Amino acid sequence: MMTPKVSDILGIINKFAPPVLAEEWDNVGLLVGDPTCAVSRIMVALDGTRETVDAAIAADCQLLLTHHPFLFRPLKRITANDPTGATVLRAISGGLAVISLHTNYDIADGGMNDLLAQRLDMCSAHPLSVTATEELVKLAVFVPLGHEEQVSEALFRFSGTVGTYRDCSFRSGGTGTFRPLEGARPFLGTVGVREQVAETRIEVLVRKDAVSSAVSALLKAHPYEEPAFDLYPLLNRGAAQGLGRIGYLAEETTLALFADAVKAKLGLAGVRLVGDAGKRVKKVALCGGSGMSLLRDAHRQGADVFVTGDVKYHEARDAEALGIALLDAGHFGTEAIMVSGVAERLTADLVLKGFEADVVAFNGERDPFVWR
Repeated sequence: MMTPKVSDILGIINKFAPPVLAEEWDNVGLLVGDPTCAVSRIMVALDGTRETVDAAIAADCQLLLTHHPFLFRPLKRITANDPTGATVLRAISGGLAVISLHTNYDIADGGMNDLLAQRLDMCSAHPLSVTATEELVKLAVFVPLGHEEQVSEALFRFSGTVGTYRDCSFRSGGTGTFRPLEGARPFLGTVGVREQVAETRIEVLVRKDAVSSAVSALLKAHPYEEPAFDLYPLLNRGAAQGLGRIGYLAEETTLALFADAVKAKLGLAGVRLVGDAGKRVKKVALCGGSGMSLLRDAHRQGADVFVTGDVKYHEARDAEALGIALLDAGHFGTEAIMVSGVAERLTADLVLKGFEADVVAFNGERDPFVWR
């Protein structure tokens, strides 16, 4: 097992929370630190505050992963008199790198909003507001008989899914011809002699951002010295990605009972409701954190209730006018689950990559709002 560097951890995070998904105004990735530094211990927290920075340093961590970035705008100066500057100086003096995964993690498959949907036992959840769709490329490669499986397995890692199916491909047979020239080292055939070989054409849909990696994997798995393959850009689009989620509860319930369930599943002291407590609830929309910009998306798609945080007075009035119920579970309450979620995901991915580092989920953060 190898000790990872900060750049290795960033590479793993960029796989499950690609920075390209982040909103334009956001600031994600490595905010403080040296990407070449070794990392043996990592802490995951919701916020990048002086408290979490101190906790990470005290726990002998070299890297702190946070959801909320503590640097949003360019700083004109970094001084100990400013709370943000003091936090940056503390991280630097303590040898602590800080990485943020914010709206990119909100949007990503398996990210913040999927964690919240799972915690609330929602079924068939999908993005509430689509911000992007995967771009796809068709990769077609010609493989000698008997070698189809090893090449297919290499490509399936980059093919994503087609609806609820994975490992999708199409195969057709044919005859390949080639004449090895002087200096060639053919897998089949003789230099200077034209050959005819029974081959299988394998077609696989590959995510556009993974084409280079897919081709590299293909070249390693293919038995030919110079395999023939084609890349076709497509108008087809892959899986939708976006903010929030909308789906269904397994069984219809009332708004009051649903609110009680949300409190219990998120470990909250209380929630705020807008709407009739006896309203029947089956279709649920949600967005962790501050999601009221998606209220009309939730209404247009027929949600009975919208779960989010940071609801303002006039926004509540808008919901009443639209006839959609609101459940305000708080910004902290809807996002604190990312700490355990990221810690578990990162721990598993480190093992898969052959890295050895401890991952600590920081449980010392508290909602700044106190319910009395």
